Amino acid sequence: MHKTINSTEFRKMVISGTRMLEINRAKVDALNVFPVPDGDTGTNMLLTMQSAVKEMNACSSNRFQEICDAVSKGALRGARGNSGVITSQIFRGICSVIKDSKDTFDTRTFAKAMEAGTKIAYSAVATPKEGTILTVVRLMSESAVKLASKHKDFVDYLTALIEVGDEALAKTPELLPVLKKAGVVDSGGVGLMTIMRGFLAAISGDESAELGDIPLEATETKSEDDVFGDNSDIINLDLGDIEFAYCTEFFIVHLKQVTTLADIAKLKERLMQIGDSVICIGDLELVKVHVHTNMPGVALSYALELGELDRIKIENMLEENRALKAKLEAEKKEVGMLAICAGSGLEEIFKDLLCDRVIEGGQTMNPSAQDIADAAQKINASNVFVFPNNSNVILAAEQAKALVNNRTIHVIPTKNVPQGFAAALAFNPEAPIPENKTNMMHAIDNVASGQVTYAVRNTTMNGFKLKEGDIIGLDNKRILAKGVNIEETTEKLVKALKNPDHEMITLYYGEGVKEEDAEALAAKLSEVYPDCDVDFHFGGQPVYYYMVSLE
Repeated sequence: MHKTINSTEFRKMVISGTRMLEINRAKVDALNVFPVPDGDTGTNMLLTMQSAVKEMNACSSNRFQEICDAVSKGALRGARGNSGVITSQIFRGICSVIKDSKDTFDTRTFAKAMEAGTKIAYSAVATPKEGTILTVVRLMSESAVKLASKHKDFVDYLTALIEVGDEALAKTPELLPVLKKAGVVDSGGVGLMTIMRGFLAAISGDESAELGDIPLEATETKSEDDVFGDNSDIINLDLGDIEFAYCTEFFIVHLKQVTTLADIAKLKERLMQIGDSVICIGDLELVKVHVHTNMPGVALSYALELGELDRIKIENMLEENRALKAKLEAEKKEVGMLAICAGSGLEEIFKDLLCDRVIEGGQTMNPSAQDIADAAQKINASNVFVFPNNSNVILAAEQAKALVNNRTIHVIPTKNVPQGFAAALAFNPEAPIPENKTNMMHAIDNVASGQVTYAVRNTTMNGFKLKEGDIIGLDNKRILAKGVNIEETTEKLVKALKNPDHEMITLYYGEGVKEEDAEALAAKLSEVYPDCDVDFHFGGQPVYYYMVSLE
C-alpha cells in the first residue's frame, strides 16, 4: 500500500501532472465553448504548470517547505489566462498545506490541501462562475475528507477522487447553459482532471497518457440562451540593492610549475563561494578571471596561489548603481500606461496614444502574470495603468500586482482593443489617479465593439445555426451576425451593434485582409450610415478579419 507521499514522490506528481497535460493539451484546447479559432485553455494551463516545474527543478532542497514555495511561485509567475491563473491559485492552496509536512503526508493532509486550493482559487475570482474548473475542484474538495477516511492508500484515494471529479465535470453543462448548447464540458475542468490523472500515474506507475474516461461532450440540446459567459478560460528589472559590490577582473600569468588544470577548476569553485558572475577560463599559460564579490582581496589572494597577477581592475558597482538609481529617479514620472495586444498595427496605434510599453498578447497568446509584471517594471513610473484588452487576460493582470516592486499597477478591465484605445485616449497626465480611473472606466463603457472571424465547428448558438467555416460576427458575449463572406458579415455586425448615439465607426483590419478591401468596406459603410464618420486602420491582428469600434 502507498499510505504516504514523500517530497521526491510529490515532485514526481507535479511533473507527471504537467506531462499528462502536455500530451493532451490539444484535446483540452479543442473544448472551446465559442466556435471561433481561439481555444487555448489547455495551452494556458500547460504553460502555467511548466513554469511551476521549472521553478521546482531549480530548487536544490528536497524539503517540502522549499519545494512547495517553488511550485507556488513558479505557477503564479507563469500563469496565463483565467484558467492558468485559477490553476496557479489551486496549487498555491495545495502547497500552503503540504509545505508544513515534515517527511511525508497522508490522504487526510491531501484532503485539507484540496480544501485550501479551492478556497484560494475562489477568492482569486471576483465573480466565481459555477460550471467551470472552480465547480470541479470544489466538488472534489467537498468529498476529499470523507474519501480520506475511507481510503488510506493513495492509489485508491486518488482513483476515488478522480471519479468524483469526473462526475462534477459531467455536471458542468447543466450549471452553465452555454456549455450545454455547445455540447461540451468545461475545458478548464478537463485540464484539472488531466493533471489529477497525472498525479495518479506518478503514484501507481501507470504510464498511460490519454484522457481515458474523462467526459468531453455534453448531451446535445436545442435550447437557446443569449448569454455567453467567458468560462472556457475562466520582472523584475528593478535595480534593487547590489549584493556583491566590486567587479573584479585580472589575468593570471607566469603560472607556477606546480599549478595544474585541476587547480584552475578549483579556483573557479572558490570564487563562486565568495561571489557571482564568475568567469575563470584559460590554460597553464594564461587564465582570465572575472568575479563580482565583496572580497576582491580574497579573490586576488586565491589567484596568487597559482601565479602572478596582471591587468587588475576593480570597479565599485555600488557607486555605479547609485548614479543609475539617481538618474532613473530624476526621470521617473507619476503615471505610465501598458497595453496588451496582438498585431503590429494595433501596437503602433497604442504607441501613438502615448502608451509607454506594448506587449504581445491576446485571445490566442495570453501573457503570464510575470510577463505583465516585467513589462510594468520596465516603465519608469510610480503608477502603471494596464489595459488587458481581452477578458482572458484581466485576471493575470490583477495577479501581476503582487509581482512588481516600487510600482502600483492599476488594471482597467478593457475586454478588447477598441476599449483599450478609448481608455488610453481618456488619460490626462495632469489628473490624479482616481480621476483618471473614473474617466477611463466611463470611456470604455461608451464603446461598442465586435470582431469578425470564422466558425471552427458545426453548432447552434444565439439563434444561429453554424457550419464550420462560416463567417461570424460577435461581441464579447454572443454571436450577432453570420454571412457568406467577410464584408457581408461585417456590415451585419455593425448594424447589430449600432445605436442612434453612435457618431463614429472604426474598422481595424487584420492580417490577410487587403487595404483596398478595407477601404471599400469603409466607403460602403459611409453610404449606409451618413450620420457617422467611418475610418479604417491596419491592425494586423491574427484570428479576426476585422475589429469594429462604434462610439
